[in-house]
Amino acid sequence: MKPLSEQEIRISFVNCSKGEAKRLTLPRNLSGRPWADLDFLGWRDPAAPDRCYLVTDLGERLVGVALRLAAQPRTRLHRGMCSVCLTTHPGSGVALMTARRAGEAGRQNNSVGVYMCADLDCSLYVRGKKLPDLGGRLEETLTTEEQIARTRTNLQDFLDKVLR
Repeated sequence: MKPLSEQEIRISFVNCSKGEAKRLTLPRNLSGRPWADLDFLGWRDPAAPDRCYLVTDLGERLVGVALRLAAQPRTRLHRGMCSVCLTTHPGSGVALMTARRAGEAGRQNNSVGVYMCADLDCSLYVRGKKLPDLGGRLEETLTTEEQIARTRTNLQDFLDKVLR
């Protein structure tokens, strides 16, 4: 992913108003992000723990989505799997994230959801740059490049539902 500016991030959001996009808390240290290893920029809002955001490049278009985290108390014995990168995490390492749909459907309060890594670091897990707590990724026969392609496809499938 190419490095993004604050302005590019704010104007990319498709499921919130321009005012909401202007007020959202951006991640700190944008220049220090591992851009070459990212399929999307994802972050949790430090001012609102139930909110998170992701921005990605869908071909020629930059798409940003505001997400809400569902509250789910989980024990360390519970394991969940991210629907995007297929990484398993113990406890609350995977969370249900919902996004209001873009356009008229969103104005009618329609939303879609996806189970994702709660820290939104799917790109780093797939590349082996970060390991989940208490374990690792499942053994796969796919190459890293194939896993990255699958992750991008899974993310695009979710974003297509948001954009419909």
